[in-house]
Amino acid sequence: MIPIRDRNPSGTFPLITVIIILINVLTFLFELSLGRNLTYFLFSYGIVPLKIFQSADIPEVNMANTYFPFLSYMFLHGGLIHLLGNMWYLWIFGDNIEDILGRFGFVVFYLICGIGSAVVYISFNRQSGVPCIGASGAVAGVLGAYMISYPRARVLVLLPLLFIFELPAYIVLGFWFFIQFFNGTAAIANTRDGGVAWWAHIGGFVIGIILIKLFPRAYYRHY
Repeated sequence: MIPIRDRNPSGTFPLITVIIILINVLTFLFELSLGRNLTYFLFSYGIVPLKIFQSADIPEVNMANTYFPFLSYMFLHGGLIHLLGNMWYLWIFGDNIEDILGRFGFVVFYLICGIGSAVVYISFNRQSGVPCIGASGAVAGVLGAYMISYPRARVLVLLPLLFIFELPAYIVLGFWFFIQFFNGTAAIANTRDGGVAWWAHIGGFVIGIILIKLFPRAYYRHY
């Protein structure tokens, strides 16, 4: 099912959500301009588990190009569909979480979810030499936080055969998580590198659920 929009208006303009979307779009446009250098760029700024777990055997690896990607990877995407999917989910659900946490709190929350999801991902892919890129883990944290904060918020979704229904958020996002967990569990037995970083999605979602309970709420609103 594909969410179209939610019926849960926020009380503030989602400035940080918009800025994050713009950064991702501009970064993707920069990727498109790289041509043959794109592969090197993604290996440099995406997360490559082998760099972390076998850094002693790779001469060109250093602290900067090993650990800075934990931040940079979440602003890179492997294609237009990848970008649009992540940004669409962030646009629908991010404004309400930004409303809860305030602008600064939302920035910190988003980055921690992204970094934490990367840690979960590399734990299940220690031997992978393929860069992990994408905002999916950080966005998954937003989805987890939304499901816990607004479980009964109505979400308009598009189902196969072009049926449109309105469902509560806990069903829409709970189904999303089930798909990630099912595929992530199946992927454990798959030794191939690459593909979808299911465990980044799972990790980000769970981290978002935990953090939304721990983070302080915003004490004022910007209108």
